[in-house]
Amino acid sequence: MMTPVFRHQDGRRGTIGTVTLDDTPFIRACRRLPVPHTPVWFMRQAGRSLPEYRRVRADIPMLEACARPDLIVEITLQPVRRYSVDAAIFFSDIMVPLKAVGVELDIQPGVGPVVGQPIRDIEGVKRLRGLEPTDVGFVTEAVRTLVGELGEIPLIGFAGAPFTLASYLVEGGPSKNHERTKALMYGRPDLWHELMDRLTDITIAFLKVQADAGASALQLFDSWVGSVAPDDYRRSVLPYSRRVLEAVGELDVPRIHFGVGTGELLGLMGEAGADVVGVDWRVPLDEAVRRVDPGKALQGNLDPAVLFAPWETVRERARDVVWRGRTAEGHVFNLGHGVLPDTDPDVLARLTDFVHEESGRL
Repeated sequence: MMTPVFRHQDGRRGTIGTVTLDDTPFIRACRRLPVPHTPVWFMRQAGRSLPEYRRVRADIPMLEACARPDLIVEITLQPVRRYSVDAAIFFSDIMVPLKAVGVELDIQPGVGPVVGQPIRDIEGVKRLRGLEPTDVGFVTEAVRTLVGELGEIPLIGFAGAPFTLASYLVEGGPSKNHERTKALMYGRPDLWHELMDRLTDITIAFLKVQADAGASALQLFDSWVGSVAPDDYRRSVLPYSRRVLEAVGELDVPRIHFGVGTGELLGLMGEAGADVVGVDWRVPLDEAVRRVDPGKALQGNLDPAVLFAPWETVRERARDVVWRGRTAEGHVFNLGHGVLPDTDPDVLARLTDFVHEESGRL
């Protein structure tokens, strides 16, 4: 069995045996190296689609679950026990680091994150302090435990990107049009810069905590950035995403950058510096190859809704994703967004096996 990677105090990666997680299909695909099969993992593979998740989370608020190492470990491992996935995704929420630095917020069922005091002026921005590793000691504890439990399966850490975090903070919760966020970005660039700068520092610190504890890869989620036009992205978003990805680049782990509705931004997202660009279901992977500069692997991108269709349809759509993914320098199979809550876990298990078998024959 492969043994988990650990980190020396100076940040160098090490192993306890002769084989490292760098040799696994997931890490090799992220680094655009040959693989025996296309690796598979699913965004939100740990979550509401699993009955065991619903049982363990019963009557436990989301942010409390995200702060308990025992629950983090159990929920992260649940899909690994069910599916032959090539990577685990750390169970957490993008709002965790904001809660840790004192932002008044709650994650309400059926609504999402709700911020008690939305940030819309310089006084609100100044309330955002930096994140210290001790603020999220439960993350360090959980990641270290998971690395030991997972063995030969890489663990992906993640964080919300500065733009998406800013949107929640400015709007006060989920938004359809992000009008307050855009108004601030367009009309108060000085305030926008200060807010994004602080959120960038928080994001970097949160990702470093996970990598230092042993996470083998890091994903930057920019869930709402698809609402931004390319020129505005280049001017007001790209510098901050780039700073995050450059800062964690020294950690020697693959970096994945994903957003929803970002077909027109894929080239710019590639410029931000990630090793892997995530593609949602709206853009075929072979077209994404043309939009992203060379030197990047791609991740994606089966429509999550396809999993509700008959198996014959799921199989054909998955085969199409696998074949289009062959045009990329490296391909990690995933959905084009997260697993939907009512998805049948047995379909995900079957899909994972199919992608491994189909890609292994190519």
